[in-house]
Amino acid sequence: MSLEAVRARFAPSPTGYLHVGGLRTALFNFLFARKSRGKFILRIEDTDRSRLVDGAVENLVNTLQWAGLDYDEGPGVGGEFGPYIQSERTAIYKKHVGVLLEKKTAYRCFCTPERLEQMRKELEKKKVTPKYDRTCLRLSEKDIQENLDAGKSFVVRMKVPDGGTLRISDLIRGDVEFSTDQIDDQVLLKSDGYPTYHLANVVDDHLMQISHVIRGEEWLSSTPKHVLLYKFFGWESPQFAHLPLLLNPDRSKLSKRQGDVAVEDYRAKGYLKEALLNFVALLGWNPGDDREIFSLAELEREFSLEKVNKAGAIFNLEKLNWLNFQHLRRKSEQEVLVTLKELLSTMGYQPSAFSDQYLLGVISAMKERASFVNDFIKKSSYFFQAPKEYDPVVVKKRWKRESAHRLRELAGEFSKLLDPKKEDYEAALKRTAESLRIENGELIHPLRLAVSGIGEGPGVYEIVYILGKDETIRRINSAIERIK
Repeated sequence: MSLEAVRARFAPSPTGYLHVGGLRTALFNFLFARKSRGKFILRIEDTDRSRLVDGAVENLVNTLQWAGLDYDEGPGVGGEFGPYIQSERTAIYKKHVGVLLEKKTAYRCFCTPERLEQMRKELEKKKVTPKYDRTCLRLSEKDIQENLDAGKSFVVRMKVPDGGTLRISDLIRGDVEFSTDQIDDQVLLKSDGYPTYHLANVVDDHLMQISHVIRGEEWLSSTPKHVLLYKFFGWESPQFAHLPLLLNPDRSKLSKRQGDVAVEDYRAKGYLKEALLNFVALLGWNPGDDREIFSLAELEREFSLEKVNKAGAIFNLEKLNWLNFQHLRRKSEQEVLVTLKELLSTMGYQPSAFSDQYLLGVISAMKERASFVNDFIKKSSYFFQAPKEYDPVVVKKRWKRESAHRLRELAGEFSKLLDPKKEDYEAALKRTAESLRIENGELIHPLRLAVSGIGEGPGVYEIVYILGKDETIRRINSAIERIK
């Protein structure tokens, strides 16, 4: 297959938020298509009408756009193989079900849900894997017609051949074999007229000329059903690649019940898209050396399916946090400034109250201490409002009986400065300490407490330089009044 013929797709169901596993699937398909100079397609698989969530399609599209995974064909973009939303393609599926019924590779099943549930319970009692017992496969043409004439509800099932072996060549796992005796006669068309995932998936992948199906390992057991459908239709199968499972640190499967797994959750917490993409790229793939930090453009150049592992990938939140810190450091201060101004607005501050020069000073002071953009606010709120209270532990340790008198002397020295720089504040503090015959630290610690309310952060001279002389003196006087 030529590189130009590569067509990879991401085909999520709009049942809620985008799982980080879904983001990885989208990313790997995107990277494979870009590396191969092929096409990346988005298709919405919304045929399970009972699980649809309002707004989920818009959310999926918005999240992919936020991440920078732009698709070449799909909803809102178009393309020659549309529509790209399965609920708009039901006539296509019914037509293809008709082909299978004609070929006798599928059959109508009139069994009621109650009968199927009873059958399942009986098989479970016998500790047998539940499979349809093919009661309706044995119906005569006369019986089928009578049921149809009576208006009986039915589904259409695929007829799985007995006693066969299916060998599937997977680009990640190699050859995988399945016995057809273990495969159920899968429902292809439901009684509501909508196709199941299996039928719609195969029909659409063929008609949209998908060359490679890259998806999670959980779909591996469904692949023999899909391969059979390709055979029944007389079509060539695409190439398959099944990505490793995502695991918690205890090696249990990553699930929604065990914490945040939605991309939107991480986005809301302030994770950078660059860090999140870098992180999910390393869940099952590695470049073959010790490099860990990649931009999206670097991933496009480096990615290959040959370097995707079979073993489950551990979802390590500490690694994600570290990557977020690294990518934040990679950003220019101007890039951080744009995001910081947006965050200030959402957190109740007025961005217009602070000049860009002021905010750039905050960014410069805090960049080595921030893992997230919101850390510039959360870890140094004193840059945006004067302390309303003072850390009692620091007060007890750093505020002495003489501190008020000493800070008054320091404030007086600061007031003499004209357009002071950071070095000027440092020199003024040293002069004050010498005149009081004390160590510098006996002024530095209460000064930090007075201007920030806490006992840690950037250098105190950097803090007072950013705040400015007038604001620093105001805060010193306020602390003298309030700290007892």
